Amino acid sequence: MSSPTRTRPVTLFTGQWADLPLATLAAKAAAWGYDGLELACWGDHFDVERAVSEDGYVERQRDLLAQHGLAVYAISNHLVGQAVCDRIDARHQAIVPPRVWGDGSPDGVQRRAAEEMQRTARAAATLGVKVVPGFTGSSIWPLLYSFPPVSPSAIDAGFRDFADRWHPILDTFDEVGVRFALEVHPTEIAFDISSAERAVAAVGGRAAFGFNFDASHFAYQGVDYLAFIETFGDRIYHAHMKDVWWSDRPTRSGVFGGHLEFGHRDRHWDFRSIGRGRVDFEGIVRALNRVGYAGPLSVEWEDIGMDREFGAREACARVKAVDFPPSDVRFDAAFERDVS
Repeated sequence: MSSPTRTRPVTLFTGQWADLPLATLAAKAAAWGYDGLELACWGDHFDVERAVSEDGYVERQRDLLAQHGLAVYAISNHLVGQAVCDRIDARHQAIVPPRVWGDGSPDGVQRRAAEEMQRTARAAATLGVKVVPGFTGSSIWPLLYSFPPVSPSAIDAGFRDFADRWHPILDTFDEVGVRFALEVHPTEIAFDISSAERAVAAVGGRAAFGFNFDASHFAYQGVDYLAFIETFGDRIYHAHMKDVWWSDRPTRSGVFGGHLEFGHRDRHWDFRSIGRGRVDFEGIVRALNRVGYAGPLSVEWEDIGMDREFGAREACARVKAVDFPPSDVRFDAAFERDVS
């Protein structure tokens, strides 16, 4: 009897493809070899409001994917989630739906963003998925490495603000049996292991709050991404597969990026397609196996120096090649014998 070569579905996050109609992207993703999609809640890929109010909408989206042999394992709402805790400014108008932006008053945008995240939980339940990856935003990210100095009490207040705004959202996630997976990422309330621990503590360790693991956001910072898996194994509800390159030598800009656009030759680091950077994906798979993660491996394709269709096809093959199931027996067990 042959054993399985891998255990996890390989999916494509559609956030970077929202310029394409879902029907077009689904056909392409199937041809590239993907098992399913992680649907972004923007473009025409998945509309939260329609999902909770329009009869037949969810079924049509699901059927569209099924026509191409694709499943859906998660919907992601990073853009609206960002507006829940952020200090709202003109940039946010470009990323949230008009119904969330409203008149642009910061308090109103934050309140409507929170309500939209509650609708997202209900939409996920209607679609039949159990995880919503996304962002939280952060009122204290602008205070990172700041001068004049920031008091510890100001940082404490930022975590309390996060908890106050997200507890009611997480109540809805609990109510419908869906979990929220924060993509730990600069600009969010959690961006490394230390801040992730504080975020979990801030919401009282409730199970509705966990993480979308993406090593590309840790590695260039110098954060131990394998230790993140070991630390939060039971809270890793989703995983992105994306690579990152960083220089071994001093460069004209550092970790903070020098206000340079991605792809600039003077950057110290840049996102890369999987296998084209410096992330240890075999180590990641082994760590995910150790903690029992069996969810999708979702390709978040970002590489400004590579054609995206070439990259998406190659990334799918590379994720499938690097994934493998854990062993259910010790390799040396055959040499043991009962000598009693």
